[in-house]
Amino acid sequence: MFRPTCSLLCVISALLATARAEVTFEEKPDRVTVKINGSLFTEYRHGDATHVYYYPLIGPGGAKMTRNFPMEKVEGESSDHPHHRSMWFSHGFVNGVDFWSETATFGSKPPKSPLGTTEHGKVLAMEPGEKSGVLKTSQNWKMPDGTSALTSVQLLRIHAGPETERMLDLEVTLTAGDKEAVFGETKEGSAALRIADSMRLKQGKAPGDGHILSSEGLKDGAVWGQHANWVTMAGPIDGKPYAITFMEHPSNLRHPTRWHARDYGLFAANPFCEYEMDKTQPKGSGDYTLKAGQSITLKYRILITQGDESAAKQNERYAEFAK
Repeated sequence: MFRPTCSLLCVISALLATARAEVTFEEKPDRVTVKINGSLFTEYRHGDATHVYYYPLIGPGGAKMTRNFPMEKVEGESSDHPHHRSMWFSHGFVNGVDFWSETATFGSKPPKSPLGTTEHGKVLAMEPGEKSGVLKTSQNWKMPDGTSALTSVQLLRIHAGPETERMLDLEVTLTAGDKEAVFGETKEGSAALRIADSMRLKQGKAPGDGHILSSEGLKDGAVWGQHANWVTMAGPIDGKPYAITFMEHPSNLRHPTRWHARDYGLFAANPFCEYEMDKTQPKGSGDYTLKAGQSITLKYRILITQGDESAAKQNERYAEFAK
């Protein structure tokens, strides 16, 4: 009689577990690895920068959708804005402190404002699943003197979906501590991506192969600073067309948000900026105060699809998210 060995049983058990749970997690000392069908999708990283972030962000067909720098140095890749770490949430002016930038941002120059750190607290939940999985983590926004400006909880929901797309939801809950937390007016924020260089609208001073489109029908450079339900950045990766559609939920503060969508590849939804993006607005009108103990939740969806910006069916997919 054939008797399967323990090693064979372990392999079969692992294969069955993979089939049951398409989105899986593995916690390590400095990160949480997220896989879809056994393949790397992203990692929640902490401890090697002044804010937590998600890197890499893998699209259909294994395409790396975000820039590698500064986590990895790739020949020919841009090296500006070293604080643009793939995908992250932060803000450039909270109680007078910059949580967006890093020391390396300024080179030999002193920073314009004191720099804070968004430190990882703990993993609150890792919930694998067949159709989706949830990673929930906490952060402490620390001032230069070591006190806490506020805390946050980031909930990342990864949808398994078809192989031709990738989709995630990012939900950030900000909570003030014993004192109020003032999110000051600045364009440097808040929920952000730094896309792959090959998708950029411009390559230095030369035109790139990328395009930008908003829900309001604005295109390319006209999208920056404007309100929109969603914005798509599209372009080639390894010769194949891809699109990243960044959606902002209608329940969010100051919906529809303004977009810090730059031609060099920064892609951010910022509810704490009015005047700096539109000089017809009163100065400071982007300020927002969380009173002591008060919370606010901001919700976003990121949809990665194959094809150019005209093939993403953004309005249809946004309607699904808005529900």
